[in-house]
Amino acid sequence: MIKVSNISKHFGGIKAVDKVDLHIQKGLITGLVGPNGAGKSTLFNLIAGLYPPTYGEIYLEGEEITELNSHELFHKGLLRTFQIAHEFPTLTVFENLMMVPGSQLGENIINSWLKRGQIRKQERKLQEKAEEVLEFLNIIHLKNELAGRLSGGQKKLLELARTMMVDAKVVLLDEVGAGVNRTLLRHIGDAIIKLNKEQGYTFCMIEHDMDFISRLCNPVVVLTNGSVLTTGTPEEIINDEEVIDAYLGKGIKEEETA
Repeated sequence: MIKVSNISKHFGGIKAVDKVDLHIQKGLITGLVGPNGAGKSTLFNLIAGLYPPTYGEIYLEGEEITELNSHELFHKGLLRTFQIAHEFPTLTVFENLMMVPGSQLGENIINSWLKRGQIRKQERKLQEKAEEVLEFLNIIHLKNELAGRLSGGQKKLLELARTMMVDAKVVLLDEVGAGVNRTLLRHIGDAIIKLNKEQGYTFCMIEHDMDFISRLCNPVVVLTNGSVLTTGTPEEIINDEEVIDAYLGKGIKEEETA
């Protein structure tokens, strides 16, 4: 689905991402792990068109997208979520979903005079879609809740719901489990698996919770110092001596042998 070739991003003398090659396979949930400062979020920002790379190329389904911005990639079905959710806090959950699809007829003032029937028809379809999305994620009870009043985990579910309003091809999830209680984290994990299995979504997710990664992801890519250290199954990553030294910590092995 996505191919990253020799991509680098330098900020002055700092190599935040350095010569990274990465494949995100269609239909899989790929994990991206590594210590703080490893370049994970910068890599996501490069793929999502928020930063231009210093050099290297990025492809989506074989098409080079290196120079495209996030707005253009949104319309191609490539979406990125953030560790801190970007909801419209004064709008309801339902209204947040209705805001997502671009190029709505009602956004044009002339259309509001000349194409009222078409606008109403389009809005009905969007309303039906939003209802279906909320039902799918089991958050229909939050439909009329102001988004700003949601818990952190509920906001993460709203972010997932927003990706469903445009039938995304690939979604980059940035620490979807950060600050979320274990019960709601399981619900979020179930929703991601369901989207992957039933809707065919391709995911790549940054996460520090290795239990969560192990449940959802295969393969897992480890990034350190802006470069790929290794790639493997969750079990291979957890037992890799280089990964333990660079990221997981020697305490992992000590606990196993205690």
